[in-house]
Amino acid sequence: MLVSGYDLWFFRINGDRKPLKFIELPSDQLHGNFSPNGRLVAYSSNDSGRFEVHVQRFPISDSKWQVSTIGGYEPRWRGDGRETYYLSEDRQFMAVSVGPGPSFGIPKPLFQTRVPASVNPLRTHYVPNRDGSRFHINTQTGDPPPTPITIVLNWTAGPK
Repeated sequence: MLVSGYDLWFFRINGDRKPLKFIELPSDQLHGNFSPNGRLVAYSSNDSGRFEVHVQRFPISDSKWQVSTIGGYEPRWRGDGRETYYLSEDRQFMAVSVGPGPSFGIPKPLFQTRVPASVNPLRTHYVPNRDGSRFHINTQTGDPPPTPITIVLNWTAGPK
């Protein structure tokens, strides 16, 4: 039996609704997201030691692609399936073009986000609209509270 972290599961809407494992590895697989045509699944995995974005055919086959290049998580598809988005390790919002085959372009940073740092397996921080022209992003607001400092006066007198 394989000891595993978070895995990706699916179930069919019609017929038997029994949950089935889609991807099971010793590492964590998170944020699974079907392409609009249902033939690909984008997901986050830390099987390399850090989270990266991968795409796998559905139903599962040997065809798998790593889409991110320097860390990434929370992949989502544009409504036409011709682009996928994700957050990089430094919380930049990234876009990758998707061509026929499929083929994947070089990730391009779109803008810096202010989402909370670190990968959360239980939530995603954004949703793109269908044409990829706007994004709803759950972000931190305001500046972080200042770190307090302690000032010691008359320290040369020392304790008596």
